[in-house]
Amino acid sequence: MPPHSLASLFCLFSLIIHWSLFAFVANSTYENPFSLLFAVSDVSGDSSEEENEDDDFSCVQFGPSGGGSGGASASDSCSDHFTIETCKETEMLNYLIECFDRVGIEERKAPKMCSQPAVTQLLSNVRSQCISYAALVLQGSLTQPRSPQQQSLLVPYLLCRNLPFGFIQELVRTTHQDEEVFKQIFIPILQGLALASKECSLDSDNFKYPLMALGELCEIKFGKSHPVCSLVVSLPLWLPKSLSPGTGRELQRLSYLGAFFNLSVFAEDDPRVVEKYFSGPAITLENTRVVSQSLQHYLESARQELFKILHSILLNGETREAALSYMAAVTDDRLVSTDGFMLNFLWVLQQLSLKIKLETVDPSYIFHPRCRIVLPADETRVKATMEDVGSWMTELSRDLSLFSEPKFPTECFFLTLHAHHLSILPSCRRYIRRLRAIRELNRTVEDLKNNESQWKDSPLATRHQEMLKRCKTQLKKLVRCKACADAGLLDENFLRRCLNFYSMVIQLLLQILDPAYPDIKLPLNPDIPKVFAALPEFYVEDVAEFLFFIVQYAPQVLYEPCTQDVVTFLVVMLCSQNYIRNPYLVAKLVEVMFMTNPAVQPRTQKFFEMIENHPLSTKLLVPSLMKFYTDVEHTGATSEFYDKFTIRYHISTIFKSLWQNIAHHSTFMEEFNSGKQFVRYINMLINDTTFLLDESLESLKRIHEVQEEMKNKEHWDLLPRDQQQARQSQLAQDERVSRSYLALATETVDMFHILTKQVQKPFLRPELGPRLAAMLNFNLQQLCGSKCRDLKVENPEKYGFEPKKLLDQLTDIYLQLDCARFAKAIADDQRSYSKELFEEVISKMRKAGIKSTIAIEKFKLLAEKVEEIVAKNARAEIDYSDAPDEFRDPLMDTLMTDPVRLPSGTIMERSIILRHLLNSSTDPFNRQTLTENMLEPVPELKEQIQAWMRHKHNTDN
Repeated sequence: MPPHSLASLFCLFSLIIHWSLFAFVANSTYENPFSLLFAVSDVSGDSSEEENEDDDFSCVQFGPSGGGSGGASASDSCSDHFTIETCKETEMLNYLIECFDRVGIEERKAPKMCSQPAVTQLLSNVRSQCISYAALVLQGSLTQPRSPQQQSLLVPYLLCRNLPFGFIQELVRTTHQDEEVFKQIFIPILQGLALASKECSLDSDNFKYPLMALGELCEIKFGKSHPVCSLVVSLPLWLPKSLSPGTGRELQRLSYLGAFFNLSVFAEDDPRVVEKYFSGPAITLENTRVVSQSLQHYLESARQELFKILHSILLNGETREAALSYMAAVTDDRLVSTDGFMLNFLWVLQQLSLKIKLETVDPSYIFHPRCRIVLPADETRVKATMEDVGSWMTELSRDLSLFSEPKFPTECFFLTLHAHHLSILPSCRRYIRRLRAIRELNRTVEDLKNNESQWKDSPLATRHQEMLKRCKTQLKKLVRCKACADAGLLDENFLRRCLNFYSMVIQLLLQILDPAYPDIKLPLNPDIPKVFAALPEFYVEDVAEFLFFIVQYAPQVLYEPCTQDVVTFLVVMLCSQNYIRNPYLVAKLVEVMFMTNPAVQPRTQKFFEMIENHPLSTKLLVPSLMKFYTDVEHTGATSEFYDKFTIRYHISTIFKSLWQNIAHHSTFMEEFNSGKQFVRYINMLINDTTFLLDESLESLKRIHEVQEEMKNKEHWDLLPRDQQQARQSQLAQDERVSRSYLALATETVDMFHILTKQVQKPFLRPELGPRLAAMLNFNLQQLCGSKCRDLKVENPEKYGFEPKKLLDQLTDIYLQLDCARFAKAIADDQRSYSKELFEEVISKMRKAGIKSTIAIEKFKLLAEKVEEIVAKNARAEIDYSDAPDEFRDPLMDTLMTDPVRLPSGTIMERSIILRHLLNSSTDPFNRQTLTENMLEPVPELKEQIQAWMRHKHNTDN
């Protein structure tokens, strides 16, 4: 075709465009005159065999009258949701889009002809004309100026995804050089997409259209510039100033990206999800699983689009700083956003962190003067006090050359770490609390149903019925909320990403602890690195808390390639307790190990075996746990007395498993023979067993008393209603106490049973033997004495009470420690021991078949030896009550036989002060630090006491 013909054709095209737009403005009709332009294609012999590929824009709704022309339709799902009003601009825009699309159709139909330079230029000019006029329409230049608050006419086309290929890219390219025109066209588009996203929910797949549209706009690039990204961060609502104390929700609701990150499956965030997917009459396990997978798939696709958006803004050099500022604002722990928002944000940061290499991360970034993360002044640190941190930071600030410029990998890594702290972990805590609430409500409903016969005819019947109805309604609501949370939180792929990131955190922490990692050696250097000591405590605690959650609710996630790092971290931390200031953080790590024990969670057996067999654990884990068992006696917390029982229960359960491992068994034996640490451990075992068994058995007596009272129907009915309720309330409390304490007591007795079978000597030390014998005698008296019937309760297994097993274990301990010294300790116990008690024990064991005949005979022989010692003591008994005051122990007011002097100058009986030191390493009179090697013998006084005792013996005889 000659050039002058092409020029004429282009002029014809321009006239057609002008004529058509004038026709629209003048309210005329048209018959698609643009088709005349390509009549020349008929003369080309290179026509493609493709069928007509006209796009159909009918899915864009134009109000009641409808309108539009074109070809291929978009999905019906979007057509009912994204509509614009009928107006001249929409008809003009629709026409221009169709013209732009026909260029592409002609190029596909006649590729050979269209590849000629002159034709290529013509088609390019046609496209440019369409874009230029579209820009004028979008600005309102051909009709009336459009207000910036008006939604852009182009938004529905973007949402329905039926704009011709290249149209939006050409529009950006043509307009972005003129800042005012670009803003006038694209700010309404961005605002329209945000408004559309705010209206979307995961109850349908329409949520993806605004995300995909914004993602594609942000990816448009010319040279090194992303024009739309630059426009997005220039919006006033990119990072709005706070208006109220609830700045977290403000940032989520007002910031531009907040509308897109707001998608959530949690019922608290979006009731539409629970109403659509979990509002049926019954939520079956299979239905929940299928729906959860669908919702997780929706979330995954949404988060991928969110990643595209933020990644594009970060790639654009002009907007990276603004993106990092937004990320830092979201991860500010003074702000509070919803679970759905924060988990979406976390997923995006995880994707950004995937390719970060640990060697590019500066571990001291959190102390950098230009760190984006602001820690509260009172933030608890792993080891350092607030004063330590303050002085160290002052020291660092004197020499800023110590700090290098923060790089993106470092900033992204720490922002992701803090995002985990503010998203996944609070969600996990809420999930656990919800489960607890469901269990409590279930228990309340069951109790009300089971006791209906007692209250249905009472004056309180109406109140109980209302309570039952209210509890059922609340339970139904919570179960639905849990189903939503299952979809949002128990996504295995998401949890694996979290675990993989925490593996990176672990590697960073271990490198700080020992630069030789992975060739780490224990024990660690006694000089704790300042960087580690000053780190926020939650860096370690969050790892433990996350592990604790997945062990319970998604144990299959644990078996990842990164698991070895997790195991190493647990072992190193448990064996380096001096690196952690807070004993409750160590307790949390112990609880993680406890939860992975096969006896507690069978699905984590492989993981527990990895801990058992770790080369660093075989020599140090047992002594470290044994030391912690004794150290938790004093934690500094107001609840320390009760906390220690739970912690020790966890350690005892771990010990029982480690005992079966050959390597750890030999470590146990070494510890038994080494002396002092093990002696302190035994002392705590005696203390705990004494208290727990006493409390357990006392609560069983109270349960027995109320049950007997309730059996007497006549007497019970005579009691006032408030007394009945008080007794029932006390019964429920005692049942809870007995269940809890019996579980703990059973574990401690089990440990005694295991240990005394292997080693006896430490149990017979002067400071331990008499106390152990007294404890055993007292509990035998409780089980077999004259008041043992008070322990008889209905359904004892409900409380974990197994009297036969307990009696069997206690008498086993007697036999395992059977020797002259222990027999004397039994005989010296004047509080609980009696010949009749041991005879009753033997009788009960025979009747119940608790022990073999041989074992019973051995116990009988022990009883006879004890009785001989009792008789001998009675014959040789001398009254030392008139001993001089200087011969008496000041604490117990008993005659001393081995006096020692304390650093304070006080003189005490050695066995008494040693017993005190097993519980507290302090002087009982001035609370100063005191250890056994600080005690000085007083041989002169000892000789005087012995001389007095000889004189007393000779005088009495």
